[in-house]
Amino acid sequence: MRFHVIIAAVFWCGFVDSRKIRGISSSYKRFYRERKSFLCIDGSKIIPFEQVNDDYCDCEDGSDEPGTSACPRGRFYCSNLGFRPHYIPSSRVNDGICDCCDASDEYNSHARCQNTCWNLGQRERAYVEGQMRTLDEGLQLKQQLIEEGVLLWREKQAQLRELQQVAEDLQIKLEEHRRKKHEADRLKEQTLKALEAGDSGLFRRHNSTVSGTFKLLDSNKDGSITVDEVQAKVALVHDEERVLSEDEAVALLGGGYQMDVTKFQHTLWDVLTKGDSVKIRDAPGVGEDPHLKAADRAAEWEATNLKKVEEAYETVNMEISDLQKKLAIDYGPDWEFLFLNSQCYKLKVYEYTYTLCPFNQVTQKSTAGTEVSLGRWGMWADAPKNQYSQMVYENGEPCWQGGSRSTTVILTCGTETALRSVKEPSKCQYIMDFQTPVACQLVLKQRGIHSEL
Repeated sequence: MRFHVIIAAVFWCGFVDSRKIRGISSSYKRFYRERKSFLCIDGSKIIPFEQVNDDYCDCEDGSDEPGTSACPRGRFYCSNLGFRPHYIPSSRVNDGICDCCDASDEYNSHARCQNTCWNLGQRERAYVEGQMRTLDEGLQLKQQLIEEGVLLWREKQAQLRELQQVAEDLQIKLEEHRRKKHEADRLKEQTLKALEAGDSGLFRRHNSTVSGTFKLLDSNKDGSITVDEVQAKVALVHDEERVLSEDEAVALLGGGYQMDVTKFQHTLWDVLTKGDSVKIRDAPGVGEDPHLKAADRAAEWEATNLKKVEEAYETVNMEISDLQKKLAIDYGPDWEFLFLNSQCYKLKVYEYTYTLCPFNQVTQKSTAGTEVSLGRWGMWADAPKNQYSQMVYENGEPCWQGGSRSTTVILTCGTETALRSVKEPSKCQYIMDFQTPVACQLVLKQRGIHSEL
């Protein structure tokens, strides 16, 4: 009778243990229902059920030893109630090191493991809640930035139309000023030719011009020009400061000491008209005729006006070109990234200051003041899950090992817009973490940041 009781007890204990197979998840329990035989999960072998978790590896896939370290390819499932469940290699089972937070991997070792799953889960839940709050706030800020982006886009479009209208108006003015300058240059040229030819249609008659110049030299108005008057009024073209000698003055007077207007017309007038040796001191020369000076001033005035209009036209066209380039950039489906344009963000890392100017360039500046380009705006990286999660800046300054520097900017969700970190995982290849509300995605909230908790 006692013998039968013992047999029954042993059978019952074996039945209970087989129901509590260690190291398996709930989704795999269907493979471990107690029966006379066990089929390896890969289908390679059938073994007696009592050989499951007997600390001897029978199945090639290790499925018969989920709760021991017998199989090299086996894995142990940590249930970790209250925290995240996960698998560990079965070689870590009962190795004296606590790998599962619920201590289930060290059920038969000297290690005194504490169940820390609840505390870990509580901290993780608090972190996730914080992340969700950040996501909520970020999404609200993103909506504001979207609204601002739409308004800013419309303003930029209106600004472009205004600049294009200004350019059209300046084009008309430009043609008008070119015409005026051409007319002024033509009049100046005609005036100069007329002066050289003595054209009475544009000047006072020839004798009148001679008479006016004679009167200018005749200081005492006695009807004749003397040596003293020549010395006082006439100077050498290339040495205006020196006073003519008496002999030089006499030579200009035709060999005499004075001359009247008739003799002046055929001697000194001809010399002054040529303008290559002498001129009238401190008075307009024949080459500085008032008509010619007026025509010259008019030509200069029109040239100045034309230059101003040309400069204005060039400036406006440069502004149009710059604005068109900015508007051609992909700022997201709702123009949410537009506010980043014309902004720059800095971060100091050891002896370097990194500057990110979105949609423009990335630079690195040392404490010594040397600035290096780490790339200019290239494109969105077109990541599979989110097209607007990575920026690529390329064709920076050459790297000493060859090639050029480049930077990948990874955008992450946050309530502030700031450059958070800079790394150089490989030579001259940089990665930046850039946090901004516009990187927050509603899909994250819909999925939940962690589904295990």
